[in-house]
Amino acid sequence: MPLLHSGKVRDMYDLGDDLLMVASDRISTYDAVHPTPIPDKGKVLTGLSVLWFGLTKDIVPNHFLSATDGVPAEFRGRGLRVRNLKMLPVECIVRGYITGSGWKDYKATGAISGISLPEGLQESQQFPEPIYTPSTKAEEGHDEAIDFDETVKLLGSEELAAQVREVSIAVYKAVAEHARERGVILADTKFEFGLDANGVLTLGDEVCTPDSSRFWPADSYEIGRGQPSFDKQFVRDWATNSGWDKNPPAPEIPQDIVEQTRERYVTAYERLSGESFGAWLDRVS
Repeated sequence: MPLLHSGKVRDMYDLGDDLLMVASDRISTYDAVHPTPIPDKGKVLTGLSVLWFGLTKDIVPNHFLSATDGVPAEFRGRGLRVRNLKMLPVECIVRGYITGSGWKDYKATGAISGISLPEGLQESQQFPEPIYTPSTKAEEGHDEAIDFDETVKLLGSEELAAQVREVSIAVYKAVAEHARERGVILADTKFEFGLDANGVLTLGDEVCTPDSSRFWPADSYEIGRGQPSFDKQFVRDWATNSGWDKNPPAPEIPQDIVEQTRERYVTAYERLSGESFGAWLDRVS
């Protein structure tokens, strides 16, 4: 199959009318891919995305077609046949809790992506309502936070920009509610949207995975500090404290960090889906 694009994690292949999206076990921090893979990571991302595509399909159409039909045997579990979209040049970030770069920006300016916030918020505190804090999609280097007016300029339409914002928040709320019922907090997440052949806004890429989201165990949640997580933050924390200067090339990841990261990803799948990770693999094998 012709390879159309190879990203930090996903490879896109041409299936003629459709695309094959394959999630690898590669992992990146600070926009650099580490040479050490995380076993089964791509299969976790794919299984969770399928879960959320099903949960949110009545909120917004998505590009998912099949996890088996048209997916070669060697890619089962990590590959999806999807519709081809004209992707929008905006990363659609929704935050339900103040953490990460949002917490850093708030401490410095009292705002996130141009949204002024109340004084006195504490780290990991929940917002009264989720906020939409988009960013650019950088081909190289780091994405840059932007405000709503800048998304209007990038998308060329205030109506489309408003629709993207509303749908992003609606999808976040649906997933967050599902997760909370299973003892997991969805602190924040990132979506990507495109337009289909008829110009209809469509959810693409991955949805609410441990790569694109922060998942916290609800039973240990406590305002005023960072939280343990079921996501890439564990590797990001290791990378931050490793002495690496955050410029490519990224360093090898120690085996114990690899094993603990895999365990976190699989735990995220099993808690959120309510089934064993093996059940997903059996279903698509």
